[in-house]
Amino acid sequence: MTTAQTPELDVQPSPLALLLLGRQADPTSERGVECPGELPSPSDPDLIERARAAKEKLGDKVFVLGHHYQRDEVIQFADVTGDSFKLARDAAARPEAEYIVFCGVHFMAESADILTGDAQKVVLPDLAAGCSMADMATAEQVAECWDVLTEAGIAEQVVPVSYMNSSADIKAFTGRHGGTICTSSNAQRALEWAFQQGEPEKTKVLFLPDQHLGRNTAVREMGMSLTDCVVYNPHKANGGLTADELRDARMILWRGHCSVHGRFGLDSVNEVRERIPGVNVLVHPECRHEVVAAADHVGSTEYIIKALQAAPAGSKWAVGTELNLVRRLANRFAPEGKEIVFLDRTVCFCSTMNRIDLPHLVWALESLAEGNLVNRIEVDKETEAYAKLALERMLALP
Repeated sequence: MTTAQTPELDVQPSPLALLLLGRQADPTSERGVECPGELPSPSDPDLIERARAAKEKLGDKVFVLGHHYQRDEVIQFADVTGDSFKLARDAAARPEAEYIVFCGVHFMAESADILTGDAQKVVLPDLAAGCSMADMATAEQVAECWDVLTEAGIAEQVVPVSYMNSSADIKAFTGRHGGTICTSSNAQRALEWAFQQGEPEKTKVLFLPDQHLGRNTAVREMGMSLTDCVVYNPHKANGGLTADELRDARMILWRGHCSVHGRFGLDSVNEVRERIPGVNVLVHPECRHEVVAAADHVGSTEYIIKALQAAPAGSKWAVGTELNLVRRLANRFAPEGKEIVFLDRTVCFCSTMNRIDLPHLVWALESLAEGNLVNRIEVDKETEAYAKLALERMLALP
């Protein structure tokens, strides 16, 4: 077919395509794309010195938080490092800091805003640093799910448990409906608490938004069976489940996952065992159930760090979590004779975590040093109140 014979097509890019291209914002999503002002060039040789100078000028007015999955170029300027909840609590413990610069993703900055004082202002250097997992459960979808549970006659028996990796709206939903938040470190305690909120044989948990952490905790840590778990798909009518399936389930898992940890498969485990005899496979519980079942050790980010720190010299480890952290740990422990490799041969950074780069951090710090508040993350008071209620229930867990 020649060009002359081809009709002209009026092809309009979809909102998602525009969002990914950085040309449009999605108000229902964690992600945004606006970044006022001019960013420094990534090739600017003075970026490190500029970041250091701006931070020194701000002094105690600024407190920089760095998540473990951040780039090395950014993590070097963090006052503290850790997982999302640890960092939010660290920020709350520094009331003298007027500005909290969160080098992480959107839901983490929201949590920091919820837990810090009214006078503190939380800044996210790049508003496009969202979380695909958190985006998989919107407030509208979860409200519709609750309607489905109500129609099935079981809503009163359901206790929501939401992973820390969720938006403020989802945390607020959890608080409104008598539920709690959990981290990958205390998910078992959170589930045990939830099942104690009603009659044990009737109580159910709606676990949001990561199906894998919910399933792995229920089956691996609490002795449930895979048949006790069903997956609610928000893109299907009634979640793709019958009323009887919902009534028979103990764990109603939201169909969400981490784009990084979801990449690891059983083939990754088998291949690395064949390639590196005697290797210890250490994975995060956000991995698929078959990967967790085949691993030697399973635990949160902090667990992974401590396990490698305590490992004997000469031991070999394949780690299933984000590549920035794995590479940093491999370099840190190499002088001790520990061999640490990424579980899969395919490089896998968290793409949204990696949006916080040195130019964005420099721009944010210099803007604050000049008296210009940029990229503030602020949760409305009603949402904050209910989200904080859910977080406080987690803090009260035994």
